[in-house]
Amino acid sequence: MSAALLESFLDMMSAERGASANTLEAYSRDLADFVGWLAAKGVPVRNVGRDEVRQYLTALSASGAAGTSQARKLSALRQFFGFLYSEGVRKDDPTTAIDAPKRGRPLPKILSREEMATLLDTAAAMAEENDDGVRLCCIVEMLYASGLRVSELATLPLQAVRNRDGFLLVKGKGGKERLAPLNPQARAIIARWLTVRDSHLPKGERRATAERFLFPSRSGECHLTRRRLHQLLKELAGKAGIDPDKLSPHVLRHAFATHLVEGGADLRSVQSLLGHADIATTQIYTHVARDHLTATVAAAHPLARKRVFKA
Repeated sequence: MSAALLESFLDMMSAERGASANTLEAYSRDLADFVGWLAAKGVPVRNVGRDEVRQYLTALSASGAAGTSQARKLSALRQFFGFLYSEGVRKDDPTTAIDAPKRGRPLPKILSREEMATLLDTAAAMAEENDDGVRLCCIVEMLYASGLRVSELATLPLQAVRNRDGFLLVKGKGGKERLAPLNPQARAIIARWLTVRDSHLPKGERRATAERFLFPSRSGECHLTRRRLHQLLKELAGKAGIDPDKLSPHVLRHAFATHLVEGGADLRSVQSLLGHADIATTQIYTHVARDHLTATVAAAHPLARKRVFKA
């Protein structure tokens, strides 16, 4: 019964609210975790009360789940039980009057300018080895030059790089479009990638679909997957002598934003480039930049040296 209710909810989210495949996958994963927790306690979904919801959140906290993860799972539960209530499956919503866990805002992982230089140099060297190296170099240059999300890069249309004005037209979250910058180095490696790109196109019926993407693939999606992009960057990190745990597509997006703020870019511009709906999300980079400035002053300012004053 729980599986059927979950499937009905996901069908509604897809058909009526136009939820993306990634959103549906996240809901499915979070709700399946809750249903599994209920099954271990022998509680049917129809009989869940506020106590069970609170106990579940407590169990998540005890397991070390971050506040953001707890809040996301509670949000999924609210959507799910709201659906069951509206459909008459339940006479109440057990998630009402339950406060969301406090969301911490940890500073993002970033790479220093020196680490980024090493990473880019390593990718450039790999571009001289084979076509796969050219593709990897293109990926790294674009992520760092444009601040793209991994999903945006993976599904970027070939047509997006055909213009010559130094910008990409990117369709981000919620279908919102924005301009993302491309520096000369990124444009140069894109041009080189386009000369060898056809070797990565699949054969047969899927070729026509794959041809639409900048980074085609023989996978079922016909474009590079997010998982494959993560794997490629981990491999690059190892060759560059950087801890693989420090590198991911999102870390390069953070580096893009942080280095802009460190260089004096205003937050509104960075917000626009990242495609953030709320500037509060962008403000985290001021904290990262502040840490950088504090360390710079401590290391370079003559008055930062410790002095002993006589009483």
